[in-house]
Amino acid sequence: MYAEGGWKPSWEPPERRPRLTRRQELVFLWIIAINVVLLLMAPVGGATLIHAALAALR
Repeated sequence: MYAEGGWKPSWEPPERRPRLTRRQELVFLWIIAINVVLLLMAPVGGATLIHAALAALR
């Protein structure tokens, strides 16, 4: 009677979401790589802008 899959016990865990696809993994890795590069380059760029502003005020 219950073999057709119409009833599930309440203690059963919810279904898991599927893993990321290959394309989603690549996009995720590219975003991480870009953030790391920006993390390393942003202080240099910020210092350059500060030096440029100070040179313009002199």
